[in-house]
Amino acid sequence: MFYYLSEFRHIFSGFNIFRYITLRAAMAGLTTFLLCIVFGPFIIERLKKMKIREIAKRDDCPDLDPFHHPKEGTPTMGGVFIVASILLSVFLWADLGNRYIFLTAFTCASLAVLGWVDDYVKLMKTGRRGLTKRTKLIWEIMLGCFIGSYVYFNPDTSTKLDLPFFKSVIVDLGIFYVPFVALVIIGTSNAVNLTDGLDGLAIGCVLIVGLTLAVLSYITGHLTFSGYLFIPFISGAGELAIFCSAIMGASLGFLWFNCHPATVFMGDVGSLSLGGTLGVIAVLIKKELLLVIVGGIFVIEAVSVILQICSVQLRGKKIFKVSPLHHHLQLSGWKESKIIIRFWIIAIILAMITLMTLKIR
Repeated sequence: MFYYLSEFRHIFSGFNIFRYITLRAAMAGLTTFLLCIVFGPFIIERLKKMKIREIAKRDDCPDLDPFHHPKEGTPTMGGVFIVASILLSVFLWADLGNRYIFLTAFTCASLAVLGWVDDYVKLMKTGRRGLTKRTKLIWEIMLGCFIGSYVYFNPDTSTKLDLPFFKSVIVDLGIFYVPFVALVIIGTSNAVNLTDGLDGLAIGCVLIVGLTLAVLSYITGHLTFSGYLFIPFISGAGELAIFCSAIMGASLGFLWFNCHPATVFMGDVGSLSLGGTLGVIAVLIKKELLLVIVGGIFVIEAVSVILQICSVQLRGKKIFKVSPLHHHLQLSGWKESKIIIRFWIIAIILAMITLMTLKIR
């Protein structure tokens, strides 16, 4: 909304400042942080009164109960104020006519609705473990195909993939780019959801990935910087830096309450929407494969679950004591705070490697 004040700069020259992405990105991040800090306590109290609380008991792994028992009854579905603060901040500071902003906001809201329904069924319907995997998968596939189809049929976007560390190696997926995007959204949304098992673990990693994608979005949408680094220039993609900054601010604000020991959890409404949003941003700025590096923590967590399932079904043996990986480390004697901080450190290192790929090719 404030972006459109720049159109009246002939009336007041000070309005010209709202043209700059860097200023609006900073303000978007600050806005989401303040919204979470100011309204977070009120929403947490409302969640308590509505008895929307975490069910910590794990029927599939009783060994984890001693670790999770202190978390029993902690309010969940805090992702509601993460998503609300992000969308409100984007409405205030982004160019609402930008198609990439619309697609990203649509993805964020759609997956938030899916996560909210999943949480509601899980918490309000006795004996249910949420929506079925098939229902969630169908929802994510439809969303992914919609985004992928837009990219495929839009002449201003591309179905080509740039391989990290290789300057001239390009793979054009053509029509297969549509299911590829669906796979990205399914993977990212569920990977963040799987990582969301310890206080502050997932949201801290989302913060780091959001910061990295903000830099990549700004460079991709800047003609001079993209030309210097020999990466595809995408007109209008720089506006996504504002969305990424809003994610960063909301992550910091939520981490204020979610740090160990957490006073609120984000629930699926937060993890599914944040993961899918990061995935669609990577798709729109053509950094799909870099997402594997920058989101390495999410990838490791998801792969640990896949390997565990495959090993049990094929060999009848477990690879890990329990999956995802962070729970295996818990049962191996690692303190929760040590797991969280070390995962954050790895996420920061992966973010630096991701930015290095812009020159090392």
